[in-house]
Amino acid sequence: MCRAAPISSVEDMSELVLEGLKAKQQKTWASGDYGAVAALIHPMAEETIQAADLSASAEVLDIAAGTGNASIAAARCGCRVTATDYVPGLLVRARERAEAERLPLTTEVADAENLPCADGRYDAVVSVVGAMFAPDQERTAAEMTRVVRRGGTIALANWTPDGFIGEMFRTVGRRVPPPPGIRGPVEWGSEERVRELFGDRVSDLRTERREFVFRFTSPEHFADYFREHYGPTLKAFEALGPDGGKPLYDDLVALAGRYNTATDGTARIPSAYLQIIATRA
Repeated sequence: MCRAAPISSVEDMSELVLEGLKAKQQKTWASGDYGAVAALIHPMAEETIQAADLSASAEVLDIAAGTGNASIAAARCGCRVTATDYVPGLLVRARERAEAERLPLTTEVADAENLPCADGRYDAVVSVVGAMFAPDQERTAAEMTRVVRRGGTIALANWTPDGFIGEMFRTVGRRVPPPPGIRGPVEWGSEERVRELFGDRVSDLRTERREFVFRFTSPEHFADYFREHYGPTLKAFEALGPDGGKPLYDDLVALAGRYNTATDGTARIPSAYLQIIATRA
């Protein structure tokens, strides 16, 4: 069994503020139907796990696993996977998916900033657009490196600041400003920031800018889908109310239109992410 091993935050922010923010985040990610969005981006997890080149029987921890994209990709490679997330309902969906494919998967409710695991417990830690949303970035990076053994693998996929999703967050943030003092999650999609976060705790850190393509029947379909299913946008629309929500909806439709590369009347939206593979020093 894992055991609790909390560490001190390196963010200049009180624990009370962070805990309040995380409680709000938990409600956000539990709203809507994140699984409907995660199902679209599963190929990102498959590509990241293949790039990590994990061995069969490797002990793998998926941090902020959501509905289990990276966990299932690793389990398909014969790894022994523990999926963690601080939203229990998302882990229920991960177990259902694993059971449907007859894949072994252990799940545990856990906070990315305070993983209930012994030092060096895992051969690899992975996170696909998950841990990047934890508010205390330094603490999250420290926990990732703490729980993986020396010589083990850290494999991440994070949306970039300058890609479509980064722009979507800025678009929403202009209508519903994010909490002050919190660094944006898409900073995890910057190689410079990732190197700063991990420092000398990792070696052989390799990054590759990759692209996932969202496909919808139209830019309006994209806006409708994210308004209904994706917690952060759903909550933004709720905060704005019917009158304030219309300008945000129009903003999202316009954004999808600017990024749309389809020529057949549908929406093809390239979305950049950074794939990161590192070795625990």
